[in-house]
Amino acid sequence: MVSAADRAKNRARTSVWLDQRAPSRTRRADQPAGLDREKITAATVRLLDAEGLAKFSMRRLAAELDVTAMSLYWYVETKDDLLELALDSVYSEITPPREEGRWQDRLRELATTYRELLVRHIWVSPLAGHFLNIGPHSMLFSYAVQDVIRATGLPLRRQTGALSAVFQFVYGFGTIEGHFVQRSAEAGLSQDEFFQQAMGTIRSQPQLSRIVESAQDLMEARGGDTVEEMRERDFTFALDLLIAGIEAMRDR
Repeated sequence: MVSAADRAKNRARTSVWLDQRAPSRTRRADQPAGLDREKITAATVRLLDAEGLAKFSMRRLAAELDVTAMSLYWYVETKDDLLELALDSVYSEITPPREEGRWQDRLRELATTYRELLVRHIWVSPLAGHFLNIGPHSMLFSYAVQDVIRATGLPLRRQTGALSAVFQFVYGFGTIEGHFVQRSAEAGLSQDEFFQQAMGTIRSQPQLSRIVESAQDLMEARGGDTVEEMRERDFTFALDLLIAGIEAMRDR
């Protein structure tokens, strides 16, 4: 097991994926049988989904696995290492698009599955900005994105800008959507009920109601009978707009 002194010396280590040592140590007689890094990572994902990032701790994870907290340090050095492993593991849920498809369709597919990932695991958003994202599943996603952007026909110097435009938009959209879904669930309301309650609160405030009234025609033109339908229309059109922009810049 790695000692506290060893962990302290390695605080500057930037990624668990840069650690060249074996992922687990030889099990002692008092170590739990059947425990390994993969099972610990899977339990971490379940716990993060159920309770969120703020409540996650090694002690809470140990209780979930019915082991001691110190047992976990035979497989990971720090809590951050474990969070980085969990982050990479969920990127495996993104299936790369077919290589023979049109780049527009492949880009839509990647953007949609990335958005779904961010909504399904709302803890991914803050962690994606915290780590290097150089794990195997994260890199496969990056390669798939790069392949699609190359296929657009944009000059090389413009491709990273196109990549940023699309996937930073998806990151922001999926993050906000995920938090809305979570807040609705925590309130014990459907998304439509939560939306109507929030709008009712805003309309009851004189200083805010004028803003809502001025945007009433915009909201009505948005279309859709439910929050999910409205959101889907917005996402689809925004993505179409970005793709049209890429096509226009390519033709220029």
